[in-house]
Amino acid sequence: MFTSVLVANRGEIACRVFRTARRMGIRTIAVYSEADADALHVREADEAVLIGPAAARESYLDAAKVLAAARATGAEAIHPGYGFLSENADFADAVKAAGIVWIGPDPASIRAMGLKDAAKTLMIQAGVPVTPGYQGEDQTAATLAAEADRVGYPVLIKAVAGGGGKGMKRVDRPEDFADGLASAQREGKAAFGDDRVLIERYITRPRHIEVQVFGDRHGQVVHLFERDCSLQRRHQKVIEEAPAPGMDEATRAAVTGAAIKAARAVDYVGAGTIEFIADASEGLNADRIWFMEMNTRLQVEHPVTESVTGVDLVEWQFRVAAGEPLPLKQDEIALNGWAMEARLYAEDPANGFLPSIGRLDHFRLPDDVRIDTGVEQGGEVSQFYDPMIAKLIVHEETREAAAERLAQACGEVEVWPVRTNAAFLKRCLEHPRFVEGDVDTGFIGAEEGALASRDEASARAAALTLIAEAALDGGPDSADRYSPWSGQPGLSYGLRLNARARTATWALLDGEAIHGEAAPAPGGWRIDGGPIAQVGFDQVQTGERLFGFQADGDDFVLFVDGEARRVERFRVKAAASGAASDGALRAPMPGRIVAAPLSNGDAVTKGQTVVVLEAMKMEHALVAPFDGVVSGLSVTVGDQVTDGAVLAQVRAAD
Repeated sequence: MFTSVLVANRGEIACRVFRTARRMGIRTIAVYSEADADALHVREADEAVLIGPAAARESYLDAAKVLAAARATGAEAIHPGYGFLSENADFADAVKAAGIVWIGPDPASIRAMGLKDAAKTLMIQAGVPVTPGYQGEDQTAATLAAEADRVGYPVLIKAVAGGGGKGMKRVDRPEDFADGLASAQREGKAAFGDDRVLIERYITRPRHIEVQVFGDRHGQVVHLFERDCSLQRRHQKVIEEAPAPGMDEATRAAVTGAAIKAARAVDYVGAGTIEFIADASEGLNADRIWFMEMNTRLQVEHPVTESVTGVDLVEWQFRVAAGEPLPLKQDEIALNGWAMEARLYAEDPANGFLPSIGRLDHFRLPDDVRIDTGVEQGGEVSQFYDPMIAKLIVHEETREAAAERLAQACGEVEVWPVRTNAAFLKRCLEHPRFVEGDVDTGFIGAEEGALASRDEASARAAALTLIAEAALDGGPDSADRYSPWSGQPGLSYGLRLNARARTATWALLDGEAIHGEAAPAPGGWRIDGGPIAQVGFDQVQTGERLFGFQADGDDFVLFVDGEARRVERFRVKAAASGAASDGALRAPMPGRIVAAPLSNGDAVTKGQTVVVLEAMKMEHALVAPFDGVVSGLSVTVGDQVTDGAVLAQVRAAD
């Protein structure tokens, strides 16, 4: 066994690999960019090396710098994590050529499975069922469009070197094919340096089933059962679980058998995942599950497999890379209970799920579930990297218990001022369809309305309780001009000696005015005659519901079911500026311009793309808010822009 390992990655996966390495007595080495100088993974390592500026292509994607760091620190092995260089066969070759142990599959296996078109051809030869489509060499637009017509709409356009939903576009109509192709090619080129694509039939009720496989250098290949990753948004996984709901033993045997065939076809060594797409219109069935791709690395969702098998997959990676045989044979690997994982993203569901960046002034996660994270309170969420900040993992005896426990954990998340999707995750886990196991990759889109709902009544009661308590602390003679005791124009407060003390309480909840009657009650308040509400040191309880909160200057942040809600003492709101009605197209976050298909003076229709911004590995189209003419276009492809910058203007046609 090697005695030191450098992790060529960052964030939660670096911290995860370090955890196993420390347990095994292996010295840990981190690499970091200038943006990650104070990151958690840097402090957790025994040694850390700065490898470049914030941009990934100048640091984490620079193979020469990573290798130089390994040589300088005497690293005996390199673990690539996932993303970045993890599936880069040239990097794997360079590591091995330098005499350093590569913790991953052979470069030949990476190459064989790295391009989706070649991989599908190989799988057909190996007898593995594949999705109908086109993976040919002819990449002309005319040929691709003709093949899409042959396959039949809707189709998926997928970057051949893609992964994680990048370079993947669904197209429903022939007239939209050209735009979808251009976008997929652009994303593929930006993310993987390859703009080639393939065409696949789009399955109308698809489920995403994947099988964890593992091989060693002694001829053994095993599977560690399946995972279901069907709950997705924009092709990005949101919640994963193991095993797959509704999977019978015959179908499991078929899909795991196909996964073993796929791994053996490329002489696979190490941890890998065979991904399948299933037509779930009539439940899971062996003859309606097809190979999609292989990920030749550890997966983000590997903890659910670890939970149901009791296996430390990173330890297995270390042992196999060191030449040892797999610790267990196939018949010694058992499936136990149910596990679920939720991906906590720094994003704002109320604002179209746009990534949220900044300092984590308040960061509190539940302490009774497994947490894999690479950030902590006081850390920064950067615009330069993926917005996933943590994974919450639970393991229970049944699926119902796992979903309930994970929903509770998501509801306990407290993060501010960076926004997260915790409340959205909780609503997904509690949705009746999900609880019943009735999921597919279109679940979130189909249930968008229900998943956007909030418990406004509880939030309102808790917010008004905080304001009433704050007013009481200020007292009727307080000079606090925002206290309800002081009064506001148009409002009237006062004390009546012949009636129970009460006050009309006003607040702003996420900027919207709310009000109610707050009456003192034993130990707390009653809002509009409701249950007694009490305020503690950092919690407010209304009836049976308990919410966290923290002071934010003169105001508060209230945590409701995993969502941060800003509670302000009543102020006159300033008029909003820069609304879409003025025609200004503003950058929703810092990023880089990747497309500007129009020019000043061009006519546009409502919804037409004017500028495309790339940030945090995803494209965001800025579209015309109404019919008009482009003016004030101030950016070109390649420009870096700041949050809120006006990129173009659409003015109404004369």
